[in-house]
Amino acid sequence: MEQSVNDSGWRGSQEGWLDAAYASLLESGIDSVKILPLAKKLGLSRTSFYWFFKDREELLAALVAKWREKNTGNMVKQSEAYAESLVEAMLNVFDCWINFDLFDAKFEFAVRSWALQSPEILAEVQLADQTRLEALKQMFVRFGHSEITADVRARTTYLVQIGYISMQSEEDLGTRMKRIPEYIAIYTGQVPQQRELDRFFARHGHKPA
Repeated sequence: MEQSVNDSGWRGSQEGWLDAAYASLLESGIDSVKILPLAKKLGLSRTSFYWFFKDREELLAALVAKWREKNTGNMVKQSEAYAESLVEAMLNVFDCWINFDLFDAKFEFAVRSWALQSPEILAEVQLADQTRLEALKQMFVRFGHSEITADVRARTTYLVQIGYISMQSEEDLGTRMKRIPEYIAIYTGQVPQQRELDRFFARHGHKPA
């Protein structure tokens, strides 16, 4: 049965079921994303699930699509965003690491954990990695780097961030912002101008001490 994603009431909504699945994935892993526990969490009947999804596999596919669209989609967009310099381009990418609306690190960790027990999800993660790395590589190429230099700088940029996520490393905003100029210099080979940093800090509501 086809229903609007905004359909609500005793059946809930498609987005409501997906949000509950997302929350369970982050809290307890993929094995917790099952129809009956989700129904109990939502206070809905199990049968209401089938108004919105054919089966659990379709719900899981929707979860993957949500992750792909948010994390990979936004990272590619940020790497392609207008910038007057490579430093500014890299700071556009760094928006992903600061702004949850652009990149959800906990979702990323949960999907990568899921990939450890699912060859299909592992393939999705590997494809995402390739897509993101290629986008970063092309960003460097756009600013004059050779293919090999662009590739290595893209990998350095990306793999450090995935390391942060995989290690569940926590930094307060002030600490992260203090380190960003040095990261930018390492990744791009250029010292960021103060005006470039000021624009970046301003859009994230940060005032350096």
